[in-house]
Amino acid sequence: MKMVTAIIRPERLQDVKTGLFREGITGMSLSTVLGHGGEQDTIEQYRGSAVVFEFVEKVKIEIAVPNHLVDKTIDTILNAAQTGTVGDGKIFVQSIERVVRIRTGEEDNLALLPVPLTVQTLPVDKA
Repeated sequence: MKMVTAIIRPERLQDVKTGLFREGITGMSLSTVLGHGGEQDTIEQYRGSAVVFEFVEKVKIEIAVPNHLVDKTIDTILNAAQTGTVGDGKIFVQSIERVVRIRTGEEDNLALLPVPLTVQTLPVDKA
């Protein structure tokens, strides 16, 4: 099992998400982050003063996947997020020691599998 973390441009998120969903990779967490990589600082004028923006807004996507889906996940993110210019982002892959689905107690690869729609039911109020 691996944790694939991608830092991408916010405007590429929809394409990345669509590509991942198309490949059946649906479980992910998203965060808005600020970062500084190879981009040059942006200098803008505000009320007559120069303001330097050192950090750029990015989106961080975290996806836990079984080993056999790692390459497909990376390829999908690359194809959807790559513009060919500085600031496209990075992809990090880390090993995961253990995963537990809180609702059922399923572990590892079983905990990473999507829950079938037939199993996803809302609790019934038995009042």
